[in-house]
Amino acid sequence: MDILVLSRIQFAVTTIFHFLFVPLTIGLSVYVAVFETIGYIKKEVTYNKLAGFFGKLFIINYAIGVVTGIVQEFEFGMNWSGYARFVGDVFGAPLAIEALSAFFLESTFLGVWIFGKNRLPKKIQVMSIWLVAIASNISAYWILVANSFMQEPTGYEIKDGRAVMTDFFALIFNKHVALQFFHTFMAAIVTAACFVIGISAYKILKQKEINTFIPAFKIGVVTCIIGVLGVAMAGDMQGKYLVINQPMKMAAVEALWDTEKSADFSIIAGIDEKNEEKNFSLEVPGLLSFLAYGNFDSEVQGIKDLQKEYEATYGEGNYIPPVTITFWSFRFMIGLAGLMILICLLAVLKMKNNKFISTKWLLILSICLIPMPFISNSCGWVVTEVGRQPWIVYKLLTVDQAVSKSVSSGWVLVSLIGFILIYSFTSVITIGLMIKTAKKEA
Repeated sequence: MDILVLSRIQFAVTTIFHFLFVPLTIGLSVYVAVFETIGYIKKEVTYNKLAGFFGKLFIINYAIGVVTGIVQEFEFGMNWSGYARFVGDVFGAPLAIEALSAFFLESTFLGVWIFGKNRLPKKIQVMSIWLVAIASNISAYWILVANSFMQEPTGYEIKDGRAVMTDFFALIFNKHVALQFFHTFMAAIVTAACFVIGISAYKILKQKEINTFIPAFKIGVVTCIIGVLGVAMAGDMQGKYLVINQPMKMAAVEALWDTEKSADFSIIAGIDEKNEEKNFSLEVPGLLSFLAYGNFDSEVQGIKDLQKEYEATYGEGNYIPPVTITFWSFRFMIGLAGLMILICLLAVLKMKNNKFISTKWLLILSICLIPMPFISNSCGWVVTEVGRQPWIVYKLLTVDQAVSKSVSSGWVLVSLIGFILIYSFTSVITIGLMIKTAKKEA
């Protein structure tokens, strides 16, 4: 198999696996901090128990997230040396800052929170877990600074065939970063909320520590609804921004082959990439134009016209991303978000007089919430990264230019198989450890 294909599969496997843990780390750190704070202010043991219980689950998730993240650092140099050479001067700075500041701050105060229990004043405990939560989000911001350069390069100039940073502040205040960070943060809140709801529902269903997990369930439901609405708001702003700055990605998301005025939004469609058409589609008239420009009559550029524009500017080549993957990933993401908010709204209806405690079907549905945001998050990143193809750095470097030429396809295949086996084993261990810890008393 071609080394480019193998390297892309390998990076996709390691990235998706790593990103399973990132949103939960970001979001759950906030929930633990909130539980710790409420317990300190109200002097209620229930919230202290919740902080300790979900704190243990956070530590497991955090540990595996750190380990899987390190693998990606090595892949940049090993599998993508063309990329590392071209963008290393820019890409390396935010990653270095993330490791030297945010990561060390996060890990240091996590240690203080873990080992300082019953040894340090409660104020210090509360402060330390909030610093962990803040550092987790700062860490995410620096990673998104690096990724946003790939989406929309800023603060650089090309010297001797390489991108060289010329404006650090243009890099870190890239408009794309703010939108991406808000979207990621709200998605993390939803991920942690569903995690808290699901585990609380399991405890209530099993009639274990009901009084302890009732407030966790309620807080999770309310924040999940707020979080999903926040994700929708962020997604709308991002969509309007990207239709101007990455129009090909947005056209692929909608499988819009031809430029259309008053363009329809396809709920579902049969996509024929070979013939560049839809076999069938269920559409909402004019909605795509409204979502893109806030006007039902606006014109939205199609894939075919954009391909011609790219060829005229950057030379002959295929500038169309995998449309089917991008189209359906977006719809799975949206569909799961809708399902999450529906379950939470049903839970709200049963919250009066705590009726949800005896509503078995609702508790089972609530447990089913746990995997939904993980799948939705992965679909979102597929849209973000696959929809940018063939560019690895938008309009500057293509993926085939970035791959390492000196590494044999055989070695990449061996390492890919190794990663799949190790990650599969790690998944089983992690899930097993999470389940075992969740079953224990708070």
